[in-house]
Amino acid sequence: MGIHVESTPNPNAMKFTSDKLIFEGNNSISVMPGQTSEYEILNELMNLDGVDNVFGFQHFITVNKKMDVEWDALIGQVEDTIERYGY
Repeated sequence: MGIHVESTPNPNAMKFTSDKLIFEGNNSISVMPGQTSEYEILNELMNLDGVDNVFGFQHFITVNKKMDVEWDALIGQVEDTIERYGY
């Protein structure tokens, strides 16, 4: 178990990849501010202070942070949340 964290071309987005399948099928899931998802993991990530939106597909979740938030304060919280769901 473990999450691989990697940067993206967008400095406000980080990709969190699991070796386990998080989302079944071939549809991506995006949650924007004010929205909720059928996936509780995405709703919990959206409730983290500093998260702007999330995007999930199969083995990964991309988290976009608010511009005034530093990744140092957020990466550990995102990893902890994902790992609590067993990924």
